[in-house]
Amino acid sequence: MDKVVIVMVAWNEAKNIKNMIDKLFDDEFPKIKADMRLLVVDNNSDDGMTEIVEKAMEEREGLQIIQQGKKKGLGNAYVVGFKYAMDKLGADAVMEMDADGQHPPDNVKPMVDAYLDGADYVIGSRYIPGGSIPKEWPIFRKSVSYFGNLYIRLVLLKPGLHDVTTGFRLTKVDGVMNKIDLDNLMELERFAYKVDLLYQSEKVAKKTVEVPLQFKPRTTDESKFNMKETVASFKTATILGIKDKQRFIKFGIVGFTGYVVNAIALEIFSGTQLTANIASWFSSLKGTPLAFIAQPSAWAAALAAEIAIVNNFVFNNIWTFKEVKITKPLTLLKKFIEFNLTSFGAIVIQFIVIGIMVTMFSDTTLIRQLGILVAMPMVLAFNYTMYNLVIWKTWKLPWSKKTK
Repeated sequence: MDKVVIVMVAWNEAKNIKNMIDKLFDDEFPKIKADMRLLVVDNNSDDGMTEIVEKAMEEREGLQIIQQGKKKGLGNAYVVGFKYAMDKLGADAVMEMDADGQHPPDNVKPMVDAYLDGADYVIGSRYIPGGSIPKEWPIFRKSVSYFGNLYIRLVLLKPGLHDVTTGFRLTKVDGVMNKIDLDNLMELERFAYKVDLLYQSEKVAKKTVEVPLQFKPRTTDESKFNMKETVASFKTATILGIKDKQRFIKFGIVGFTGYVVNAIALEIFSGTQLTANIASWFSSLKGTPLAFIAQPSAWAAALAAEIAIVNNFVFNNIWTFKEVKITKPLTLLKKFIEFNLTSFGAIVIQFIVIGIMVTMFSDTTLIRQLGILVAMPMVLAFNYTMYNLVIWKTWKLPWSKKTK
């Protein structure tokens, strides 16, 4: 049976914690087909909360409390809890949950059920059918929540997700949580760390599922909402978005060097007997819709594309994708072969475009170079997709990851 540990960071929640513990252990855990545990992460509360939890531990097997330690802030508290859940409790999945009642206990079962059905990452979403935000919130807070969430989705290029700022989430340990450098998440002193954690988790999770969350207002004291936390979340998302685009910029620079190599190689090969001989094998196609195959410059374009591919593989490996750089000789050879196979489409694109252009117009340097420019957008899009999906695997294959 899978062990799911709810990590509940709480400080001075004496008014709420007993009710949360009772509802979880008495009403919700018995319904769930998993070994459910609750780990409270405290920061030396001074309102009696610590003693309330310790007393409840005498009656509740599966309830524990630990102290946050020297590092302050919400994110650091959760990191302490995640590590304890994984290393000490042997958790198969960890769940983030508030202690103040804003995450209703009856939403826990649907989250765990989604995980048991195969999800690696489960998000409690306020912005899908069945989810909601409190009616009591003032219009300003509703607007900040909705449009702030929309901004972060756009910046992180996560349009398929509907709630990227929620704090109610379940994460599989093996292959997701244990792949994340928790100590180096951004803004660990603030709520904004959750944006980075979601971003990192979503990158490695094979299947993400959103479950409706009916987010509740705090009833015992004032809300913890403040604009500093919101601004920090926006800043974190913006930095993450820029980091992602840095890779595309690097890719574009490498692509430009590949273009220069391609253009020079095309002119070199177009005047050789090698391409003329290859084209002569297809001379019977002249006068047909496939006449471009009999063009020496089409074959020169294919050879030039291959030289550019070698150039791009080397520089992308040591620069664009250096964080996942391939260094082992056998792996490098395997990836180079794989790289060439996945780049075959780019060779075909350039072969066809330049072949058709010199057939329709004339076989001159100007037409050949224009052909490269015409083919370039298609080649760039094809290569960037294949590099991320297949070679360096920084994107997940669409058919290996389902998002609801």
